[in-house]
Amino acid sequence: MPQPPEQPTGDLNSPTTEPSSRAAESSARAGRAVLALVVAASSLVVIDMTIVAIGLPDIRRDLGGSLADVQWVMVAYLITMGAVTQVMGSLSDAVGRRRVFLLGAALFTAASLACGLAPGVYVLDVARAVQGVGGAILMVNALPLLSHQFEGERRNMAISTWGSAATAVGLLAPLLGGVLVEWLSWRALFLVNLPVGLAIIALGLRHLPADTPAPGAVRTVRWPGALLLVGALGLANFALLRGAGQGWTSAATLLQSASALALLALFLRGESRARSPLLDPALFRAPAFTGAALAVFMSRVLTIGGTVYFVQYFHDALHLGPVATGLLLAPVFLAQMAAGMAGGKLLTRFAPGHVIATGYACKAAGAALLGLAFPSAAVEAHPWLLVLPLLVWGTGGGIAGAPVMAVAMNVTGRDRAGMVSGTITSLASIGAGLGTAALGVLYASRLTGAGSATGSGATPSPEAVATAAATVLYASAALATLTLAAVLILISPRHAPAPARKVFPG
Repeated sequence: MPQPPEQPTGDLNSPTTEPSSRAAESSARAGRAVLALVVAASSLVVIDMTIVAIGLPDIRRDLGGSLADVQWVMVAYLITMGAVTQVMGSLSDAVGRRRVFLLGAALFTAASLACGLAPGVYVLDVARAVQGVGGAILMVNALPLLSHQFEGERRNMAISTWGSAATAVGLLAPLLGGVLVEWLSWRALFLVNLPVGLAIIALGLRHLPADTPAPGAVRTVRWPGALLLVGALGLANFALLRGAGQGWTSAATLLQSASALALLALFLRGESRARSPLLDPALFRAPAFTGAALAVFMSRVLTIGGTVYFVQYFHDALHLGPVATGLLLAPVFLAQMAAGMAGGKLLTRFAPGHVIATGYACKAAGAALLGLAFPSAAVEAHPWLLVLPLLVWGTGGGIAGAPVMAVAMNVTGRDRAGMVSGTITSLASIGAGLGTAALGVLYASRLTGAGSATGSGATPSPEAVATAAATVLYASAALATLTLAAVLILISPRHAPAPARKVFPG
């Protein structure tokens, strides 16, 4: 009886399997290179958000100018970044992510050089504004590049790694800034970006995939709409960042806010009629995207706004110095970094909405525990007792971070990833400013009420500071709880898109 022919054994060394093995290895190597590029670029942007604050006294002494002039070194960077983010995201969809990312790296690096060599404070302010544009380009392209390079579980882990690395950099920035200013000069805060920026450009030219737009992808940007949006976001960020100094009910702040709303209304009217909108309002008809957008917005409201008043309490009630304050805040960042890696893994076992809700439950619990602890005499004697609630608070932000971004990026196809990333990043920027402002009003009103008992104009006692900070934290716990409920409704298993199924196909 004739025997059937032998089947191939699948020898790993056979010519058939070698090319596929080499292709897989090459793909993995390319993925690691893109992830490293995105992490390095985002790290530069995050560092420059905070590191410059360390050098402001030295900058003013060397370059002169008023306190307001020097404060613009910080404000110009943040305002321009918040203003152009959405436009730069849509530009990367139209022109190509590789081109736009490399443009952003070149712009950021050149502006860093101009900052480091600035002969006067006004030149420094302008250079910082340009640096903010470059930073917006780098940040808004981070998620689209990762989404393009990775799929499924690997995408979630890449986003987790990116977010955790940015958190770690945020922890190290003040320390790095102090070392550079003390040992070298404030100019080193900017010039240190040059070797990293040049390396990013060189590696980007080598490793970033070529721009291959999807069939039917939009190749133009609506510049009239772009200008309206830049104006609206710029004025909104300006009002939020300068409102405390100008007065929240001053004519200047009210005019800036009203102008921002008017420009935004004109922009949205034009977008509703446009064939290729910069910001497609239809995105918000997807419950999962609306939930992710809300979660990102509230994350910045709570994290940035809440942390400001941690520092106020540590300084004014516990009388801790900068180093002790930094060490006490370290658990927040360390927990967020560790939990960020766990968040990506949890997505492989649980629904995204449940993971995000767990993060906000931790946020609410941490805020409530801190609110209970702040007025305690035991904490005044032993500040280390705050470590546990700070760990809970930081864990919440880490767990929710990667799943939120994954849900947002899975809503639409790759050709519109820049638009989605721009929308999410813009909401984060507005949330940071609005959170600081709104919680600041609550803090100030509570502090004024507590201080009035000791007489008009009296310096609030540590007890009054603790009470005001606790009030902010109770409000934060309530906001986190409301966000948790909204996430469970909007990012339910039937609403949350899988990576393989887009709500808005690209």
